[in-house]
Amino acid sequence: MTYQIRTSSAEFLDDICEDLAYTNIDFYHIYHAYKTIDEWFVSHEDDVVVADDIYGFLVKYVKIIWYEVDSSQDSISLFTRLNIGKIPLTSAELVKAMFLSRDNEEDIDRKKQDEISLQWDNIERALHNDSLWYFLTNNIKNSYQTRIDLVLDLISGKQETNREKYYTFFRFDEMRHQNEKLDNIWRRIQKTFLILKDWYEDHELYHKIGYLIALNSSKYTLQSIFDLSRDKTKNKFKEKLNELIKESVSISGNYADLSYDKPLEYKRISTLLLLFNVESVRQNGEHTQWFPFDKFKYSKGDKNTWSLEHIHAQQSEGMRTQEVWKKWLEYHIPSVKIVDKTQIELVEEMQDAIDKASLERTEFETIKKKVLDLLSVSGNNEYLHSIANLALLNTADNAALNNSTFDVKRNKIIEMDRNGQYIPFCTKMVFLKYYTPSENNDLHFWGQPDRIAYVNEINKVLEGYLEPIILEKEEA
Repeated sequence: MTYQIRTSSAEFLDDICEDLAYTNIDFYHIYHAYKTIDEWFVSHEDDVVVADDIYGFLVKYVKIIWYEVDSSQDSISLFTRLNIGKIPLTSAELVKAMFLSRDNEEDIDRKKQDEISLQWDNIERALHNDSLWYFLTNNIKNSYQTRIDLVLDLISGKQETNREKYYTFFRFDEMRHQNEKLDNIWRRIQKTFLILKDWYEDHELYHKIGYLIALNSSKYTLQSIFDLSRDKTKNKFKEKLNELIKESVSISGNYADLSYDKPLEYKRISTLLLLFNVESVRQNGEHTQWFPFDKFKYSKGDKNTWSLEHIHAQQSEGMRTQEVWKKWLEYHIPSVKIVDKTQIELVEEMQDAIDKASLERTEFETIKKKVLDLLSVSGNNEYLHSIANLALLNTADNAALNNSTFDVKRNKIIEMDRNGQYIPFCTKMVFLKYYTPSENNDLHFWGQPDRIAYVNEINKVLEGYLEPIILEKEEA
């Protein structure tokens, strides 16, 4: 290692001695680095074996990115530009440099390089369409420094669990050194992007692939789906996707028996309801409606957190403070007034509790029972934790709303919808009583006719993916 200015550094590297270590700053750091390394080797019983191990790691894992500069370039300004702010190059930038480097003129001429540069930017711009991006991935925007990385990772076969920063670049570099023409490599990039774009524009593929990716499972990744599509006709590919979807909701027994309060079954119900929402939009849309995976996954830059919510709640999960109790009472006063105008004393009792400086739990629970008796119908307890009383909703940490009755939630969801907040399609239909026949429809309550109609709709939409269930009608 030689330097134009510090010529003595090379000599000191060949003969490191403590006497000269403190004569200048370079010698000082070289000496102490050497001393630290030497002490580390001495601390091991067999330093030869350790040295062999390190050599093996260096050969296997260490990669060198080599910049060769000809006389026409200012090497100092190039070095400064590459290292300014110590911002490392991304895999995508290094792959792009393969195509645009002057050394490649014998393989790709300048006109072709300009064309590649323009097409590269067009792909990057297209992937900045959040509707396309969140159809393909669950990763937040800053997970990729450039979005074309997603396409390059697919070609390289990089798995989501792979944390090697330059894995994709090294795979492309291998292609180059295996004498694959750069023009052919570029065609692979274009073809891969066009395949993804074709999936996005195909109404059926969009919903089925989008659903599988939205599950956020290591079993159904974009990479595995892309590999599945290789060498298959579109019809054959769709058949395979149907098999994966059926597998994703496969359960032993009746899905009505799944319970909200069992963690593993909670996850299964969530998966069923996600599929129900996606398939409802697909089947209802007739190519005009598309499930908005971007809104489902993210809103205003933040990740949406969807949970199973009781359509009609009768418990007090997470309601531990006076503030939450009072908020619950506030939510329910309008419903009590509408359902039974004679409940003047109950409304006054609720308002008095809200106005109290200190509200005791026993007093709140007493009033709450009166409200639930008024706003609930028979049979609610039996199906409380089953899919017939559950929907996907994003209400964050609003315990008062989460534990509210149907009428309160219905009014709140209408308000959220008016304010432009995304509500999953089937959740909105449930609270608008879209599935319930008009002769059985009571807007303020969620009863057995509603549950039966809801489950019948799930059966119809998910026919072919799982066995239907039947809820018994209540006896008169």
